[in-house]
Amino acid sequence: MRRMIGFILFWMGIGMLVMLLLASRLLGLLLVALFLILGYNLFCS
Repeated sequence: MRRMIGFILFWMGIGMLVMLLLASRLLGLLLVALFLILGYNLFCS
């Protein structure tokens, strides 16, 4: 369980770094929505 939480926190940090580097707010929101849907489908199916 600790490894999975660490993995999740690591990728959340990478995502925050990417959002800092993106200039477009709309593109960032679209990426967030895409990754949430993709992650839900991969985790729950």
